Amino acid sequence: MPGNESAGKVYKIVVACGTAIATSTHVAIKIKELLEERGLRIHTIQCRVPEVPSLAPDADLVVATAQVPYDIDVPVVDGIPFLTGIGIKEVIEKIEMLLKKE
Repeated sequence: MPGNESAGKVYKIVVACGTAIATSTHVAIKIKELLEERGLRIHTIQCRVPEVPSLAPDADLVVATAQVPYDIDVPVVDGIPFLTGIGIKEVIEKIEMLLKKE
């Protein structure tokens, strides 16, 4: 059954945007909903892009709707598809693959 290998793990995803208000909240809700449908347990944290370096070390992944101009040790995924509705399936598959790769 898909997702069983990670059933006990809660993945931490940092969702970053310009202000950490509406955009990151919308993206975080969508990511959590779509990944939980795939059997993954997800914890999201919304933040502004400048906060990414302090939150990324404890995260499995960063999803950002703006450029993240920092060198961090976790993958950064473009969150724009969650705003436009174009390419959501592909980006969710990429996120799932990156999370399960660990």
